[in-house]
Amino acid sequence: MPHASVPSVTTAPISLQEEQAGRMRQYLATMALRTACFVGAYFFEGWLRWVCVGLAVVLPYIAVVLVNAVRPRVADEAFQPVTDHRRQLDA
Repeated sequence: MPHASVPSVTTAPISLQEEQAGRMRQYLATMALRTACFVGAYFFEGWLRWVCVGLAVVLPYIAVVLVNAVRPRVADEAFQPVTDHRRQLDA
């Protein structure tokens, strides 16, 4: 009788809580950078001020797009449907 393959712990995807926590940290870091751009726009002059203003305007969009870009889950071969019905009957 052939053994069914068992998924390995090392190939298991990260938990939903860990993924959400990582996405939250990434979003907060981007918003912290946006806040620094607002402060920098107050203190700098010339082109550097406009770069800070531009980043402060664009960073919320970038942050949302990056946070919502969920990594695709890898399909495990052990849980694929059987397409060869002769293997399914264990004959």
